[in-house]
Amino acid sequence: MNAKKNLNLKPLEDRVVVEPMEAEEMTAGGLYLPDAAKEKPQRGIVVAAGCGRLLDNGERAAMNVAVGDEVIYGKYSGSDVEVDGVQYKILRESDVLAKVVKTA
Repeated sequence: MNAKKNLNLKPLEDRVVVEPMEAEEMTAGGLYLPDAAKEKPQRGIVVAAGCGRLLDNGERAAMNVAVGDEVIYGKYSGSDVEVDGVQYKILRESDVLAKVVKTA
């Protein structure tokens, strides 16, 4: 991960910026995959988060994801952008399907 502390992106409203994880290079059976056979990653680390969706009563909804969370998102969700040579994905919070929780 190339997550930079001084990322020059500030997502608006309920959007998050995710740095996708690298695609798997080996199958569960130990076979190496060529680049053409790798699937688009659907996991990543949140590197920036907006302030939350504006509710009808004028308040902001709390975000369920925070910077540093590992998340799983839909295969075709969001927009791909490149900043300073690093690929990012900008998603709405609703496009995030789950947070990966690591247990001890």
